[in-house]
Amino acid sequence: MRKSASVHKITHISMETDVLAENRHLAEHNHEKLKGSGVRSVDVMGTTGAGKTAIIIRLSRFLMDRGLRVAVIAGDVAGQDDYERFQAAGVRAFNLSTGKECHLDAHLLDHALDDIDLAGIDFLFVENVGNLVCPADFPLGTDRRLVVISATEGDDMVRKHPMIFQGADLAVLNKMDLAPYMEVDVGRLREDYRGLTGGKELLPVSVRSGEGLEELAEFLLS
Repeated sequence: MRKSASVHKITHISMETDVLAENRHLAEHNHEKLKGSGVRSVDVMGTTGAGKTAIIIRLSRFLMDRGLRVAVIAGDVAGQDDYERFQAAGVRAFNLSTGKECHLDAHLLDHALDDIDLAGIDFLFVENVGNLVCPADFPLGTDRRLVVISATEGDDMVRKHPMIFQGADLAVLNKMDLAPYMEVDVGRLREDYRGLTGGKELLPVSVRSGEGLEELAEFLLS
């Protein structure tokens, strides 16, 4: 019985390693494909309700005002609500449903890119599925990875989900206009993030007031 359990465990680990290795390989392929077309890109991760869609819309408008051609791939398990929000806001968008998976992966993005005229895009946002766990292990091949959390989610988000913050280039704390009403310890969030990432700063932003959005856009363009 013990031997059977051990074999099962080893097989499971081996399969997981193969899946992650294949995803990394495809992510490198996606990166070269985007880079070869002159497209800058960012994978936007975060929970449902953190404000990913709203932030992408505001950032897209900022970039479009600068003359950049912007597009968004709206990733979700099902439906096209975010896709429709992007379209209504005047942002070129493509819908990408995972069916049942809790994250986008490099394979899904690879197929999506095949259906897009990358020559007509300067900057691509990829909105990942609302989740702070699964996307951490599956880089897509974008230039940057961004994590969005909000002041309405509590001040333990970094401690609860260290992997996704460690693997991202930047994290933002959205809905700062609500922080005074939520009794959230923003200082603790920033301290946790700084300690986890070796000194990186958590960027406070607010879609409603515009706080931090220009600074975020400049970071993505840098």
